[in-house]
Amino acid sequence: MKKTLLFVCSMLMCMSTQAADFETAKDAVKNMGVGWNLGNTLDAVNWEGKDGWNWSSVADHEKYWGQPITKPELMKMMKEAGFGAIRVPVTWFQEMDKKGKVNAEWMKRVHEVVDYVLDNGMYCILNVHHDTGADNTHWLVADDDVYNDSKDRFESLWIQIAHEFEDYDDHLIFEAYNEMLDKLNSWNYASFNTTDKYDAAIAESAYNAINKYAQSFVDAVRSTGGNNSFRNLVVNTYSAAAGGVWGTNTHPQDPLNEMKLPVDAAENHLIFQVHYYPGLKKNNLSTIKSEVTEKMANLKSILAAKGAPVIIGEWGTLDDDSNENYKNNKENYLDFCSHFVQEAKKNDIITFYWMGLSDGADREVPVFTQPDLAETIVKAYRGKDYQGKYPSAGEVAMTYVVTYTDEWGELFLYGDWNRNATKLSNYKGIRVEMEDDSYASKLQVKIYGAKNGTNSDGTDKFNEQCTPLATGTNVTTVDFDANVLGSTFWGITLQTQVGATTAKLKDAKLIKADGTEEPASIAVAWGCSLKKESSPTSIRSIQTATSKSDGAFYNLHGQRMQNPQKGIYIRNGKKYVMK
Repeated sequence: MKKTLLFVCSMLMCMSTQAADFETAKDAVKNMGVGWNLGNTLDAVNWEGKDGWNWSSVADHEKYWGQPITKPELMKMMKEAGFGAIRVPVTWFQEMDKKGKVNAEWMKRVHEVVDYVLDNGMYCILNVHHDTGADNTHWLVADDDVYNDSKDRFESLWIQIAHEFEDYDDHLIFEAYNEMLDKLNSWNYASFNTTDKYDAAIAESAYNAINKYAQSFVDAVRSTGGNNSFRNLVVNTYSAAAGGVWGTNTHPQDPLNEMKLPVDAAENHLIFQVHYYPGLKKNNLSTIKSEVTEKMANLKSILAAKGAPVIIGEWGTLDDDSNENYKNNKENYLDFCSHFVQEAKKNDIITFYWMGLSDGADREVPVFTQPDLAETIVKAYRGKDYQGKYPSAGEVAMTYVVTYTDEWGELFLYGDWNRNATKLSNYKGIRVEMEDDSYASKLQVKIYGAKNGTNSDGTDKFNEQCTPLATGTNVTTVDFDANVLGSTFWGITLQTQVGATTAKLKDAKLIKADGTEEPASIAVAWGCSLKKESSPTSIRSIQTATSKSDGAFYNLHGQRMQNPQKGIYIRNGKKYVMK
């Protein structure tokens, strides 16, 4: 009997020591600092396939939404910039068989990416992502009946994930689910999509289910033992909503009020998460900043008061998919972002930006797509004197290798499939520079102008201006033709005219109405893949013209700049930084 008691006491002491080695959730949130989302990568979904494995390889899955294969160098860049945590969204259902077993190759790849983060000394939050949401492929729904049907599969998934990482320390954190919605796919709060904008029975079922999923998650992970007995875990509110009050409608506050802290034998190892995308415009900065200040205080007084710290796992503004604020409202946007991070920190909340900063082929180099934004976010948290590294495409000599796989495949030089209209009068045209002059009969610049009726299948029809690449030169300048395009345009692509082929693009710049230039936004449109070849810039990468001692400014491709903006240039043979 004494031996048994001694053994039990020894085990309890061992568990107590192990728990003491794991930092609390509150300490973890403080130590994470400021974070970023590796979005549109491992979370990619083939919306047409709900069941089974729908990819020829895990690499195809990872690249399906236009992002390159993630490399450890990307995480090194984020660490050197000053980010302390990376949220890694992962969608699992299309890599699970009908019995719920995860594809071993997919689990291996997820494991590799997690290691990239941890090996660079950052925290990693690993989640279950588009298994929830508003699309017809989701299988996790905030509804009592659906919870009862999916409980076993959900817990099985988390047991598999937990076992895969059972020996990892407290720098790895698990997140139960992403933005889970009710059976009507209601955002903001449960039952919002009903005719009356609220249904008590649907709402009750949804909030009950959210709390049941959260409890199942905690129970499943803890059941695997070892380090998972004390690992910090994240649970989200309904739809990851951040709460609020709309006039006399108090239901947007329900996701915060109805969220419960799961029962957990490991005390102080749970974290609440919400997402928050305010509607910033050019004329409402002050209003939005006030809203942010109020929201942060609200999250602390309502959600954190339940007994767990809060993180904002995704944030930005409502139109961030098109980068509208960053492109056309930058001064206000940077001010907003700085205020957002600072107000969160004042309330002991940390933030994970979604998902720009480094996007598309820039991740492969890697460089920042939005270096000034990355710097703004980091300094808002760490202080204005913090010295991070923010490499940009302008500091790297790049070649974009485009492999066209389909007839008429297109590469975006401007815009995206959101088709947000831009005033044509703000621009004169676009200049495209290829590696050499061999593409004249192979490629054309295609500009999508103003809407002009509908096609036979009911889709929108747009004016189009198509210009083949110039002959005998590697540089083609296309002047916008208002008579063809109309008053607006939404996209510019580089399109193949010969089907499958490979081309090397050196640079593309939009020419603004005042003669200044704007970098293109090079990304996959359809029917092609994109890869970047790069090397650090130096004087050897500058064309002969840049060595002239004429006092003029030249960009890093040797092109003379009439009105240089903020960036790096060559003047009289020396590097010159325009601030």
